[in-house]
Amino acid sequence: MDRVATLLPLRAHPLARPHAWEIIASHGPAFTVVVDVANGPGSGRDPLWTAAMSRLAAAGVRLLGYVDIDYGTRPVAQIRADVYRWTGYPVRGVFLDRTPVSPYAIGPVAVVAQSAARADLPDVVLNPGEPPDEAYRDLGLPVCAFDGSWREYRRWSGAGARPGDGHLVHAVPPWELDEAARMQVERGAGFGLVTDLGAPNPYADLPAWCGLGPGLAALEADREAAERERPTPAPRRPRPYRALSVVRDGAAAGSAGISGRRMTGGS
Repeated sequence: MDRVATLLPLRAHPLARPHAWEIIASHGPAFTVVVDVANGPGSGRDPLWTAAMSRLAAAGVRLLGYVDIDYGTRPVAQIRADVYRWTGYPVRGVFLDRTPVSPYAIGPVAVVAQSAARADLPDVVLNPGEPPDEAYRDLGLPVCAFDGSWREYRRWSGAGARPGDGHLVHAVPPWELDEAARMQVERGAGFGLVTDLGAPNPYADLPAWCGLGPGLAALEADREAAERERPTPAPRRPRPYRALSVVRDGAAAGSAGISGRRMTGGS
């Protein structure tokens, strides 16, 4: 089945969910992952997170750092500081979450996007969670035009969205994940995600559809093939044994002989 390009916000700690990071690495360039250390980059470069991100980057996974715009209410200086802290990690850009949609609040978004470009983080994605004012389109940046539940997505008219926008859909029943993925394609989404996880944190782990990544599945197939090709070991020859009665009789006879020699003073 056709799927849109995967944009996966990931809030799973590398130590708490190591399987998630392994599976993502096996998907390689097929995934773009939004990494969130501590509602952003945190206060400084963390060696653990650096190592985990470096493994994904080496596998070809495109990484974006999470930055919260808070609908334009955060001071621009704080937002820019988050952007520059991400330069200490192996990310290629930033994911600007909770961006405003009003044309009167576009200024901070434009400034932060310019700061990211100057910091050599050119890949910038906006996530207002709904279609923004047309002024935001002039920035030339990818936009997530939907971020909500499966129930809301089915009711969404799509008004204001453009072909190629991102659609993030969570709280999808596992048996309806394929239907949600097909709807993304039908609605012209260019990238996004469907996940069965929901509130309070739909991005705490991987969606059920991820399963085993291609790399892990290939390893499992190789292991099974090796098992099939391994020669069947020859059956073991039974070890000879003496009847239990013989052992008992012999032990009794030996004990009697020893006792007799002791009683007669023989050596």
